[in-house]
Amino acid sequence: MKFWDSSAILPLCLHEPRTVLVEKIVREDSEIVAWWGTPIEGYSAFARLRREGILDDDGEQAAREYLNQWAKEWTEMEPSHQVRDNAARVLLLHPLRAADSLQLAAALVWANQKGMGHEFVCLDRRLRGAALREGFSVLPREADIPKGK
Repeated sequence: MKFWDSSAILPLCLHEPRTVLVEKIVREDSEIVAWWGTPIEGYSAFARLRREGILDDDGEQAAREYLNQWAKEWTEMEPSHQVRDNAARVLLLHPLRAADSLQLAAALVWANQKGMGHEFVCLDRRLRGAALREGFSVLPREADIPKGK
């Protein structure tokens, strides 16, 4: 079982250069733990891609459906005071955006406040660094991530 940030889940819903990379990870262990807000982050990303002309309406709807299917299967970390308190703490320590602090905070709650011995799947460089500093093993390996992302 691994905690998956939305940056790693979204390529499971779209065909992009990093899709093959995350598909390999999920084939090795399909038990995903994800933050409660991950679907909203996905919907936002898909809508942005539609507005930018990268996805058409059908593509956006298909990506939403894929995300909804994944969400039915994963273990979801719900909002809580502990997640909120963790998010406030990690913002003091790491240069994260609010949504990323909630992702990392939820992962810490899942890992009983200790990243050591737990895996965090993430493609966002800033969040990867924060997760490493919190003790998580971060996947995929940095060298395997296509450049420019």
